[in-house]
Amino acid sequence: MADISDELIMMERSAEEERAKLAGLDGEEHAAQWRRWYDASVVFQAAVTAYARETGQPRHEVEQTVKKAVRHADEDPAG
Repeated sequence: MADISDELIMMERSAEEERAKLAGLDGEEHAAQWRRWYDASVVFQAAVTAYARETGQPRHEVEQTVKKAVRHADEDPAG
């Protein structure tokens, strides 16, 4: 499993929060929110690429590890 930074986790969480805001929107509101999600995703993807290059880790492993960390952090262990 790849080593990851807290900064990458925050970026992915931000992108996921923007994606979640798309629910129920349409028209111009949807288009504007989609752009915010897209922009956050582009920032995250660029950061993953740079981090993988800097650390010598496979890019896909870095991305997968970050996404899993964000997904599991959102789960409530108490149920």
